[in-house]
Amino acid sequence: VMENNIHQTCDMTMQFMLLFSRQGKLRLQKWYVPLSDKERKKISRDLVQTILARKPKMCSFLEWRDLKIVYKRYASLYFCCAVEDQDNELITLEIIHRYVELLDKYFGSVCELDIIFNFEKAYFILDEFLLGGEAQETSKKNVLKAIEQADLLQEVRLTHWKGLLFPSHI
Repeated sequence: VMENNIHQTCDMTMQFMLLFSRQGKLRLQKWYVPLSDKERKKISRDLVQTILARKPKMCSFLEWRDLKIVYKRYASLYFCCAVEDQDNELITLEIIHRYVELLDKYFGSVCELDIIFNFEKAYFILDEFLLGGEAQETSKKNVLKAIEQADLLQEVRLTHWKGLLFPSHI
Protein backbone atom coordinates (compact mmCIF):
# COMPACT_ATOMS: atom_id res chain seq x y z
CA VAL A 1 0.00 0.00 0.00
CA MET A 2 2.78 2.43 0.93
CA GLU A 3 4.58 1.83 -2.37
CA ASN A 4 1.46 2.95 -4.25
CA ASN A 5 0.77 5.92 -1.98
CA ILE A 6 4.25 7.32 -2.40
CA HIS A 7 3.91 7.01 -6.17
CA GLN A 8 1.04 9.49 -5.93
CA THR A 9 3.49 12.22 -4.85
CA CYS A 10 4.25 13.28 -8.41
CA ASP A 11 2.52 16.61 -7.85
CA MET A 12 3.99 17.04 -4.39
CA THR A 13 7.30 18.80 -4.02
CA MET A 14 8.99 19.01 -0.69
CA GLN A 15 10.54 22.39 0.07
CA PHE A 16 13.05 21.06 2.59
CA MET A 17 13.78 18.34 5.14
CA LEU A 18 15.43 18.91 8.51
CA LEU A 19 16.65 16.37 11.05
CA PHE A 20 17.38 17.70 14.51
CA SER A 21 17.90 16.40 18.03
CA ARG A 22 15.76 16.94 21.12
CA GLN A 23 18.42 19.46 22.17
CA GLY A 24 17.80 21.44 18.98
CA LYS A 25 21.02 20.48 17.17
CA LEU A 26 20.58 20.33 13.41
CA ARG A 27 21.88 16.96 12.18
CA LEU A 28 20.88 17.00 8.51
CA GLN A 29 19.27 19.54 6.21
CA LYS A 30 18.22 19.20 2.60
CA TRP A 31 16.82 22.19 0.73
CA TYR A 32 14.89 21.78 -2.50
CA VAL A 33 14.23 25.50 -3.00
CA PRO A 34 16.84 28.22 -3.47
CA LEU A 35 17.28 30.24 -0.27
CA SER A 36 20.15 32.27 1.14
CA ASP A 37 22.17 30.87 4.05
CA LYS A 38 20.66 33.58 6.25
CA GLU A 39 17.11 32.51 5.32
CA ARG A 40 17.94 28.83 5.85
CA LYS A 41 19.39 29.51 9.29
CA LYS A 42 16.37 31.58 10.32
CA ILE A 43 13.90 28.97 9.04
CA SER A 44 15.82 26.16 10.78
CA ARG A 45 16.07 28.06 14.06
CA ASP A 46 12.38 29.11 14.02
CA LEU A 47 11.09 25.64 13.13
CA VAL A 48 13.29 23.80 15.62
CA GLN A 49 12.11 26.14 18.41
CA THR A 50 8.47 25.85 17.32
CA ILE A 51 8.48 22.05 17.12
CA LEU A 52 10.44 21.49 20.33
CA ALA A 53 7.99 23.76 22.19
CA ARG A 54 5.02 21.61 21.15
CA LYS A 55 3.57 18.98 23.48
CA PRO A 56 4.23 15.32 22.50
CA LYS A 57 0.52 14.54 21.98
CA MET A 58 -0.04 17.49 19.63
CA CYS A 59 -0.72 16.97 15.94
CA SER A 60 2.37 16.42 13.77
CA PHE A 61 1.11 18.90 11.16
CA LEU A 62 1.21 22.65 11.45
CA GLU A 63 0.60 25.64 9.23
CA TRP A 64 3.73 27.76 9.11
CA ARG A 65 4.09 30.84 6.94
CA ASP A 66 2.68 29.71 3.58
CA LEU A 67 3.80 26.11 4.08
CA LYS A 68 2.57 22.97 5.76
CA ILE A 69 5.05 21.47 8.21
CA VAL A 70 4.97 17.73 8.84
CA TYR A 71 7.20 16.25 11.51
CA LYS A 72 7.71 13.02 13.41
CA ARG A 73 9.98 12.12 16.27
CA TYR A 74 11.91 8.84 16.11
CA ALA A 75 13.91 8.18 19.30
CA SER A 76 16.03 11.30 19.88
CA LEU A 77 15.63 12.74 16.36
CA TYR A 78 12.92 14.86 14.80
CA PHE A 79 12.33 14.51 11.06
CA CYS A 80 10.68 17.64 9.72
CA CYS A 81 9.47 18.37 6.17
CA ALA A 82 7.91 21.42 4.62
CA VAL A 83 5.44 21.00 1.77
CA GLU A 84 3.10 23.35 -0.02
CA ASP A 85 -0.26 24.07 1.55
CA GLN A 86 -2.26 21.88 -0.88
CA ASP A 87 0.05 18.85 -0.50
CA ASN A 88 -1.00 15.73 1.38
CA GLU A 89 0.48 15.60 4.88
CA LEU A 90 -0.19 11.86 5.27
CA ILE A 91 1.91 11.08 2.21
CA THR A 92 4.60 13.35 3.64
CA LEU A 93 4.50 11.33 6.88
CA GLU A 94 4.90 8.15 4.80
CA ILE A 95 7.93 9.67 3.06
CA ILE A 96 9.49 10.48 6.45
CA HIS A 97 8.75 6.95 7.64
CA ARG A 98 10.22 5.40 4.48
CA TYR A 99 13.43 7.41 4.94
CA VAL A 100 13.67 6.20 8.55
CA GLU A 101 13.11 2.61 7.36
CA LEU A 102 15.91 3.00 4.82
CA LEU A 103 18.26 4.41 7.47
CA ASP A 104 17.30 1.56 9.82
CA LYS A 105 17.99 -1.07 7.15
CA TYR A 106 21.35 0.46 6.27
CA PHE A 107 22.62 1.20 9.79
CA GLY A 108 20.78 -1.59 11.60
CA SER A 109 18.49 0.45 13.87
CA VAL A 110 19.70 3.98 13.14
CA CYS A 111 20.53 6.34 15.99
CA GLU A 112 21.61 9.96 16.22
CA LEU A 113 25.30 8.97 16.34
CA ASP A 114 24.94 7.16 13.00
CA ILE A 115 23.72 10.41 11.44
CA ILE A 116 26.48 12.45 13.12
CA PHE A 117 29.37 10.18 12.13
CA ASN A 118 28.00 9.02 8.77
CA PHE A 119 26.19 12.14 7.60
CA GLU A 120 27.42 11.72 4.02
CA LYS A 121 25.79 8.27 3.90
CA ALA A 122 22.55 9.67 5.37
CA TYR A 123 22.54 12.32 2.61
CA PHE A 124 23.32 9.68 -0.03
CA ILE A 125 20.39 7.52 1.12
CA LEU A 126 18.11 10.57 1.04
CA ASP A 127 19.31 11.46 -2.47
CA GLU A 128 18.66 7.91 -3.69
CA PHE A 129 15.11 8.15 -2.35
CA LEU A 130 14.18 11.79 -3.07
CA LEU A 131 15.19 13.82 -6.08
CA GLY A 132 14.35 17.50 -6.18
CA GLY A 133 11.95 17.00 -3.28
CA GLU A 134 9.99 14.23 -4.99
CA ALA A 135 10.10 10.49 -4.31
CA GLN A 136 12.13 9.04 -7.18
CA GLU A 137 12.47 5.45 -5.97
CA THR A 138 9.77 3.96 -3.76
CA SER A 139 11.16 0.44 -3.55
CA LYS A 140 13.24 0.00 -0.40
CA LYS A 141 14.96 -2.95 -2.06
CA ASN A 142 16.06 -0.84 -5.07
CA VAL A 143 17.29 2.04 -2.91
CA LEU A 144 19.27 -0.32 -0.69
CA LYS A 145 20.69 -2.11 -3.75
CA ALA A 146 21.92 1.23 -5.16
CA ILE A 147 23.52 2.10 -1.82
CA GLU A 148 25.17 -1.32 -1.60
CA GLN A 149 26.58 -0.90 -5.13
CA ALA A 150 27.93 2.55 -4.27
CA ASP A 151 29.57 1.12 -1.13
CA LEU A 152 31.19 -1.66 -3.18
CA LEU A 153 32.44 0.82 -5.76
CA GLN A 154 33.91 2.99 -3.02
CA GLU A 155 35.62 -0.06 -1.51
CA VAL A 156 37.08 -1.06 -4.90
CA ARG A 157 38.39 2.47 -5.47
CA LEU A 158 39.88 2.60 -1.99
CA THR A 159 41.61 -0.76 -2.48
CA HIS A 160 42.91 0.41 -5.87
CA TRP A 161 44.33 3.66 -4.45
CA LYS A 162 45.87 1.87 -1.47
CA GLY A 163 47.58 -0.48 -3.93
CA LEU A 164 48.95 2.47 -5.89
CA LEU A 165 50.05 4.42 -2.83
CA PHE A 166 51.39 1.53 -0.78
CA PRO A 167 52.59 -1.20 -3.15
CA SER A 168 53.69 -4.27 -1.24
CA HIS A 169 57.36 -5.09 -1.51
CA ILE A 170 58.31 -8.73 -1.93
